[in-house]
Amino acid sequence: MGVLLTTLEFLAYLLLIFLLGFVSVTVLEAYRRRHNNAYVEAPAMFEDPESLKQVPCPDIVDPAEKYLSLIIPAYNEEYRLPGTLNETMNYLQQRAANDKSFSYEVVIVDDGSKDGTKRVAFDFVKKYGVDNVRVILLGKNHGKGEAIRKGMLHSCGELLLMLDADGATKVTDLEKLENQIHAIVRKDYHPGDSAAGEATFRISDIPIVAFGSRAHLEEKALATRKWYRNFLMKGFHLVVLLAAGPGIRDTQCGFKMFTRSAARKLFTNIRLKRWCFDVEIVFLCKWFGIPMLEISVNWSEIPGSKVNPLSIPNKLALMSVGYRTRIWKINS
Repeated sequence: MGVLLTTLEFLAYLLLIFLLGFVSVTVLEAYRRRHNNAYVEAPAMFEDPESLKQVPCPDIVDPAEKYLSLIIPAYNEEYRLPGTLNETMNYLQQRAANDKSFSYEVVIVDDGSKDGTKRVAFDFVKKYGVDNVRVILLGKNHGKGEAIRKGMLHSCGELLLMLDADGATKVTDLEKLENQIHAIVRKDYHPGDSAAGEATFRISDIPIVAFGSRAHLEEKALATRKWYRNFLMKGFHLVVLLAAGPGIRDTQCGFKMFTRSAARKLFTNIRLKRWCFDVEIVFLCKWFGIPMLEISVNWSEIPGSKVNPLSIPNKLALMSVGYRTRIWKINS
């Protein structure tokens, strides 16, 4: 009995030390990032590959000029980006050929890459034309959340899709999200209720977010992943539940679709610049009363994750306490 108590006390001491260390790292990392001069607002630059001149970017507050915008954040994606862009452009061109009313743009946001990502992106601009493919340069690396925010704020579409540069989710799955958004609009929106009627109605005017989800793959993932990865995943899910509440099982899938109205509201208020920005999107959707859909998508694990473990403490701190201290600052 005495040996058991000693063992339990030892484990309790280890847990206490771990918690104290975690809190210390969280506070220090949050302080460091808050006072890091390099971690500042990044101006959006759209560069014409022919003239190399900077061109003004579209703005999310302007009316939509295209039906669909695809935003692809890219950081050091010289080798994975071409495959994703080829697949994406083939799909979009085929759909445009079959439906003359379909218009699109692909917005590649280079998040301060140090390799040949910019060159690869501009090769696609030259191949498909600046009307269909654009590149926004952030200059310095600010994080995936900031890259997507910039892309969203400077896109032309009625519907805006974010997707990862690694092509983990097939671009054709966007139709699953698109169809569900249309179904909700048809169900809940009645043109006759509006004095303007159906003539002026656009799907971009109705705030809705569709989350691509890998939750249906969780059981298989648990069986194949290492125990410590499953432990970290469960811990992260708990933090998400505490920070943003229930509703979306898979917040981190990099495949989400927004109506223009939803993107305008969310991405003018989002604060997190790196990988936990997805959780903030859920939080803001609930705060603004924006309907959320979670839709299963096909997904395959692609090597080369760019998540920096050192950024986790900062993000967890912001999620757990930051939301409640900044609600009053949110633009309504």
